[in-house]
Amino acid sequence: MTPLSQRAPLRTGAREEADGHDRLRVLIAADTYPPDVNGAAYFTYRLATGLAARGHDVHVVCASPVGEPGVSVRDGVTMHHLRSASVLVHETMRTTVPMGINGHLTRLIDRLRPHVVHAQSHFTASRAAMSRARMAGVPVVLTNHFMPDNLFAHAHVPARLHSLVGELAWRDMVRVAHAADYVTTPTRRAADLLTEKGFGRPVEAVSCGIDLERFHPRPAERAAARERFGLPDRDTVAFVGRLDEEKRIDDLIRALARVAERRDAQLALVGIGQREQELRRLAAELGVADRVHFLGFVPDADLPQVYVAADLFAIGSVAELQSIATLEAMSTGLPVVAADALALPHLVSAGHNGYLYTPGDIATLAERLLAVLEPERARTEMGAASREIARRHDHRRSLDRFTEIYGDVRPRGLGGLRRSRAPLSPPRQRTRRPVIAA
Repeated sequence: MTPLSQRAPLRTGAREEADGHDRLRVLIAADTYPPDVNGAAYFTYRLATGLAARGHDVHVVCASPVGEPGVSVRDGVTMHHLRSASVLVHETMRTTVPMGINGHLTRLIDRLRPHVVHAQSHFTASRAAMSRARMAGVPVVLTNHFMPDNLFAHAHVPARLHSLVGELAWRDMVRVAHAADYVTTPTRRAADLLTEKGFGRPVEAVSCGIDLERFHPRPAERAAARERFGLPDRDTVAFVGRLDEEKRIDDLIRALARVAERRDAQLALVGIGQREQELRRLAAELGVADRVHFLGFVPDADLPQVYVAADLFAIGSVAELQSIATLEAMSTGLPVVAADALALPHLVSAGHNGYLYTPGDIATLAERLLAVLEPERARTEMGAASREIARRHDHRRSLDRFTEIYGDVRPRGLGGLRRSRAPLSPPRQRTRRPVIAA
């Protein structure tokens, strides 16, 4: 990693060409980025590398994965790593050290002269980048991936305080969001939620997007995929995500115990998290320890094969603003059984590509799983329907839309920058069809 004192090369010129379009210089501010394992980190990585692949000059500022600051180039993206410290309540994540961050970002923005700053949260690095960008007259786009529920378990917030802490967290998020020129969220439900929490300006729903070519149906490879992950050749329900409280994985294990009375079925859990040992104990108590397979962390390159190994995807989460994992499963041609909570109902059409159930209703969940697993023809038809719905979330469409948004907020003249400390007026948001599924 190159020391911060060695500046990244600056490419000047406001109207360089990229694939026949204006070449943009984009600074993406993120508080989570790979090697972090979560949906927001994966989306930010795909956004950055996707823009870079189109010829744009892309920079990412985020916490250093090793603690020390520095600059490096990864997959065509210039990474500006800020000094970081371990998050005590989450052993796998690091957070940016606030001391000195404002001065560093001021210098970085002045040197890079980005056409737009795209923040991915309202936490330390993103918040500072937004503030420094506004002072420099650089337009700001904010994408919200935030749900307080995702923080409660990590921060060890007592259940009795969830409502109060959640309300305070939303209030802070909304306050920061008002400093942005344009705000997006992954789904219409997530946009509506932001409005319900007091954000008074329009919010556009732009899907995080998925790679339809990487995640596609390959039924002929199912047996080989199961062997690869050490899974017996039986009906397989898959879940991909963190093994944390809000994911409600215990619901899936309890339902599997009921399903196993009628079908030779198993549950494959991909991911790591705080509840793994607790979930292992639950599976043993219910007598299905040999049917619940903890596959742990699976590298992104191998992830498509996880879905290929499965017959259906199940998710009990109550805090999904989109669920990239569900979309990946659908793109692979899997039916979905999902909790009727937040954005998940927007991905599941009951009886068409899967079923919904009320969170905590184990009996109904088990029946929904059986409704997919038992009739082979229904399983095949629902999987094909999932694939068709997933087509609406092609990541290339999402990249197209974000590029349009950058162009809309980007001031013309003076090398692409507006050299004023006055806040930019929110752009008039065009009435257009959002890039999301139903």
